[in-house]
Amino acid sequence: MALTDWVVLLAIALMAIAFFCRHSSRRSTSAERARHVRGRRLLIQAAVALWAALLMLQRTFAAPGDMPVATWLSPRGELAIVFALAAMGCLWSVRGHQLIKQRRLFAC
Repeated sequence: MALTDWVVLLAIALMAIAFFCRHSSRRSTSAERARHVRGRRLLIQAAVALWAALLMLQRTFAAPGDMPVATWLSPRGELAIVFALAAMGCLWSVRGHQLIKQRRLFAC
């Protein structure tokens, strides 16, 4: 895939996050708004991290004839970076989803 296709995929993912993480119409406190903003920021970070991991994985292993990500890194080093980016993306995604959800008032 060309780099333009990857940029379009990132733009679509970020627009989907912006669309699905809209503020609710009810009035909320400043703490709830701050939680929502933090959650949305974490989801955006997760999308960018997962996008970067997939881009590195594709450029390094799937299409090695294309322009490499880093010529000075070994494939093992690049794979370690891919795993680190994917792990951080998953962590940020889970934490962002927890912050986006509304709090329960009377939880047991």
